[in-house]
Amino acid sequence: MNQPNSDGHVCCTSGGKTAAAIVGMILIAGVVTTAIIRDRIVNPGQYQVSVTGQGKISYQPDEANVSLGVQVDKAPKPEDALRQLNDKMNKVYDAIVKAGIPKEDIQTQSYTLSPQYDYVDSVQKLGGYNANQTIIVKVRDITENADNIAKIIAAAGAAGSNQINGVTFTTSKLNELKQEARLNAITDARKKSTELAGALGVKFGKIVGWWENVVASPEYNDMAYYKSTGMGGGSAVGSPIVPNGSQELIVEVNVSYLVK
Repeated sequence: MNQPNSDGHVCCTSGGKTAAAIVGMILIAGVVTTAIIRDRIVNPGQYQVSVTGQGKISYQPDEANVSLGVQVDKAPKPEDALRQLNDKMNKVYDAIVKAGIPKEDIQTQSYTLSPQYDYVDSVQKLGGYNANQTIIVKVRDITENADNIAKIIAAAGAAGSNQINGVTFTTSKLNELKQEARLNAITDARKKSTELAGALGVKFGKIVGWWENVVASPEYNDMAYYKSTGMGGGSAVGSPIVPNGSQELIVEVNVSYLVK
């Protein structure tokens, strides 16, 4: 409500503030609109397209990783379980070294000790103690000595190993093969981008981004080619057949182009 001041004049306080606020909002809106229009003129919208290329390299593995170990079940005391495990594992270790594997190529993967409980008449009772040690044995130059893997498995089993968890194959030239597959993927992406641009009737400009994805590689291969439990005990063990075959390394490269 308008109130008269000391001179008898009416002062429009609230109405004046409202008008000023509206004028301010209009000015701000005008400035923002002008800025948006200017940005669209100076920096027109840029459209992008992404193309994925794939590079494949076939290779013959020249290395293998053999996972094997010893399992001791239901020893009466923890120290008994560990003593049995250590005695058997030392024999396995010595046999593997004697078979020609350098000590630096034998690595412990796990070493465990745990109680085992049995249920007797619905009552849980301590049945003993289990101990386990698993090692990874790297076998090199398998292309020149194809039967080395079988020899290591047989030697370990004869020495007392009762667990063969698996064999994985890899290559000593992994980085070189990855680079070759990567370059093949880039070449494939460039070829596809040329074909795509021609089909769309446009031209592609500079590259504004790219990423790489390794689809298949020996470092991601957990397939077990040979697996056995319950062997060992010092008896004669026949050599297994462990073929390695050829494998593939696959790399994908996604390249993003500006559309002119």
